[in-house]
Amino acid sequence: MYKRQERDIRAECSRIFARNDDLVEFLGRGHYGHYVPSVVDHLADRAEFLTSYTQYQPEISQGFLQALFEYQSMLVELTGLPVANCSMYDAATALGEAATLADRVRSTSGDVALVPEQLREGKRAVLENYCAGADLSVETYPMADGNADIDALADRAGDDTVMVYAENPTVRGCIEERLAAVGDLAADADALFVLGSDPVSLSVLQEPASVGADVVVGEAGALGLPTAYGMGLGLFACRDDFLRQVPGRLVGAGEDAAGDRAFTLTLQTREQHIRKERATSNICTNQAWVALRAAIHAATLGPDGLVDLANDCVREAAALADRLDEVKGAAAPVHDRHHVREFAVRVDQPAAAIAGDLEAEGFAVHAIGEHLLQVCVTDLNAGRTDGLVAAFEEVI
Repeated sequence: MYKRQERDIRAECSRIFARNDDLVEFLGRGHYGHYVPSVVDHLADRAEFLTSYTQYQPEISQGFLQALFEYQSMLVELTGLPVANCSMYDAATALGEAATLADRVRSTSGDVALVPEQLREGKRAVLENYCAGADLSVETYPMADGNADIDALADRAGDDTVMVYAENPTVRGCIEERLAAVGDLAADADALFVLGSDPVSLSVLQEPASVGADVVVGEAGALGLPTAYGMGLGLFACRDDFLRQVPGRLVGAGEDAAGDRAFTLTLQTREQHIRKERATSNICTNQAWVALRAAIHAATLGPDGLVDLANDCVREAAALADRLDEVKGAAAPVHDRHHVREFAVRVDQPAAAIAGDLEAEGFAVHAIGEHLLQVCVTDLNAGRTDGLVAAFEEVI
């Protein structure tokens, strides 16, 4: 057998990678890149973290278990809900698990999960996959100028509803302004109110518990991960009423035989490796190492740094929208709302053609409709907005 030298393989990989388009990405819609401090890599790449699997032996896993407990604690603080697990695969699977939890705990009959009509396609597809196995159906409620249409939702939510899902910010980056009203409608229908968000946005937006959220799901990979467009980190937090229905793993704190504080996986009888087909979920692993990275990133930023990052996401989006709105043939933002990171842009020409022309100029944006683009700005690409605006002026 021919054995290739390391330098030959590296050279071939370099040639393959060189074929990638060198684009400045202004892409979002659930996948967000923020600068990841080097300390995250240095700590998370330690062998005791990289080689660890599930922490079933607490006597040899105290360090990792404590880090996961801190991750859960951060989510509890951000959401205001008392229970958070130590990760799901991604935001889509977390939403699917929330729907099946709602079906298990709802005291009356019902089989409809209501979601906003503006929802990322992949997230809805995963939710429908989960719901099909539980004999639930997924239906939508209308949006009004980027926010939930409360009147239409009131007409739709009823006895057949098991879950009402809303996002803050929405898939188009809009801050949802009437979350409490959504929560009230869910409560009136005896349905669970599930709210989607991310840890950066949660640091400045309304606390989910304060608007009646029963469950919070989302993509925690906004911290600790580069933009992956695949691998994620699903967050899942809920009221303590649902403690024994929570999917995934929970790290608890207690005392060891010597009376010292210790950490362990707790309430494992919910899980598949013990209850098999009667488990609360068939999820059989998690994203513990990615959750570790998110915890390190959040701890490095600290509370003030996390708030500063979120505020920058609001300011940069508003500033870029104002500049694009001055380009002839473009109007931004489409929705008269406050935005986090991203916003929609209406263009006179076909959006797909404009996106293609921008790609030729070295910039990637989403085409989300016949005449709609979506642009996302974070700390990673904020320094390239001048070039994006110039490219818009060139191609429109």
